[in-house]
Amino acid sequence: MQVEKSKNGAAGAFVFQPVVEKCEGCERIKEDDGLRHCSSYAEPEAKWALGVCNFATHVKASVDKQGKIKVNPLKASKRAARGR
Repeated sequence: MQVEKSKNGAAGAFVFQPVVEKCEGCERIKEDDGLRHCSSYAEPEAKWALGVCNFATHVKASVDKQGKIKVNPLKASKRAARGR
């Protein structure tokens, strides 16, 4: 199932793929003519392929097990050199 959208009769059309199971609960899901698709990305399945979709509104960012935020070592060394 595909939903084709074009803005104001434009020559090019976006083809939106239907949402996947992991998208359920996201605020970006739109329904047109009974078909549900993501309003931010045309292929939701591809966004979930490598982990969590960065557009997902229903998934919180995870913090590592010690509760610390990872800091780039290069930035940390520059901060230390400035005296922060």
